[in-house]
Order: sequence, then structure tokens, then C-alpha cells
Amino acid sequence: MTTLVKASGLSKHYGGVAALDGVNFQIDQGRIVGLIGPNGAGKTTALKALLGLTSFEGDLRVLGRDPRRERHQIMQEVCFIADVAVLPRWLRVRQTLEVVQGLHPRFNRSKAESFLAKTSVKLDSKVSQLSKGMVTQLHLALVMAIEARLLVLDEPTLGLDILFRKQFYSSILGDYFDENRTILVTTHQVEEIEHILTDVMFIDQGRIILDESMDSISDRFLEVAVNPDRADAARSLGPVNETEVFGRRVFLFENVAIEQVNQLGEVRTPGIADLFVAKIKERAA
Repeated sequence: MTTLVKASGLSKHYGGVAALDGVNFQIDQGRIVGLIGPNGAGKTTALKALLGLTSFEGDLRVLGRDPRRERHQIMQEVCFIADVAVLPRWLRVRQTLEVVQGLHPRFNRSKAESFLAKTSVKLDSKVSQLSKGMVTQLHLALVMAIEARLLVLDEPTLGLDILFRKQFYSSILGDYFDENRTILVTTHQVEEIEHILTDVMFIDQGRIILDESMDSISDRFLEVAVNPDRADAARSLGPVNETEVFGRRVFLFENVAIEQVNQLGEVRTPGIADLFVAKIKERAA
């Protein structure tokens, strides 16, 4: 499997604060990776380093290149969508296609127009006349029409209603992603994307605290909802987290065989959001 991104000892300091603290990770081709963390955890700094937008210490390779010295070459095969699509408001949609066509050698204008034809975005409309959801659709059309190997999404659906959010990720999966392309996404709306992820990385205080494939998570973690009379039996197995939901105790277990817990109550694979909260609490304890 081809590795597109590899970080070894990646660090970034702002004064005495470590935004990234000796981070190690790799992202392989054909994966959809969720980078999950609270505000200030280091997500945006990691993306900036990857995109060659900030200096850093340690080693970072993107498509085999160093972003500090070879950003131009990297960005020929990397696309980026931030939480706010920065497009000149005075341009017409048709003109944005012309600009990108002139700037990027891998841009396929007919593909962008085909995508826009499925939306309510009109080619003669000015960007200033578009809603935020429509601007996001335009930005997505521009990006997906570029033959890039790596797509980086930083809170791409922030501020959009649920209909636009679902359409956005449906478009990503249906019109962009394949086994030769890779997506790295950060979002606080974890529940909406966990079904499309192949891998997840949790980051907190500049450190990666979990880096697993979704398949590994289902093998490694179990969540059990038990009635109060079985709570002590569940605690005896050493759960990593315990919460109460509608009068039942919910326990999260790591590396515990299902045979040990299936008599205690309802067993399921934990959601990414619940797992993230548990790992943060475990680290703070």
C-alpha cells in the first residue's frame, strides 16, 4: 500500500506552547481519515504543516516531498477545502471556472460544469448572490474537478444545514473518492461522517492519542449498556469509561473479550464521538 503522508516527530511550538508535540502518523492511499480533536488540540496546525503553510520541526513527507521546500510540487496533487470558502464575491461562477482553468494544469472544466449542473448554482450568478451552501457546492465542484491524489477537508460543512451536509459527503463519495485517492477530514460533526471513515486519529494537546482503522476499533473496543444490578460486575472488568443513559449504566471496554461482557447487557461497537470523549477523560485522569 502506498503511503501518501508520513510524519515522524512532527512538532510545532508557539512560544512555550506545543501545538504539535512529537507527532507520528501515516496516511495511506485509498483511505478516508478523520482527524478528531477539541479546539486547540493541534488539528489546524497539522493541516497547515501538511499543506506547507507553516514551519515545523521533525520530518514530514507528503507524496514523498517536504512541504517546507516543495510546496508547489505537492499542491499539484493536493486539494484543500476550509470551513470558509474564500472566493471573490464579485466573480461570476463561470469566471471562477476560467480562473482555476488558467491556474491549475489538472483542472477538468467539463467535470466541474457537470457537477454544478446537478445543483442550483447557475453559471451566470455572482458569488455574492450565492448562499453559503451554494458557495460550498461551487468550491467542491472546483476541487473535485482537479485530478488530485489527496483531498484535505477542514470543517468543510461548518454552518451548513443538514441537507447540504449530507449532499456534500454524498458528492465526495460518489464523484471523487476511489481507491487511488485519499481524503483527510477534520470536523466536530463526528456522528455524520463516521460511517464513511476507514481510519480515525484522535489528537489532544498536540499529541495523537488514538490512531486506528475503523475495523480495528470494532475489534478493540466494546460498549455495554447494563441494568443497575449488573453494574458492579461490569466495573470488575475494568472499563475505561462509565456513563448513565436513561437509567442504565453504559460501560466502555478496551481489549476485553466479548464473551466476558455479553451476559451483562446490550453489547455494541461504540460511536466515534463516545470513544473520543472516553479517551480524553482517560488521558485527563
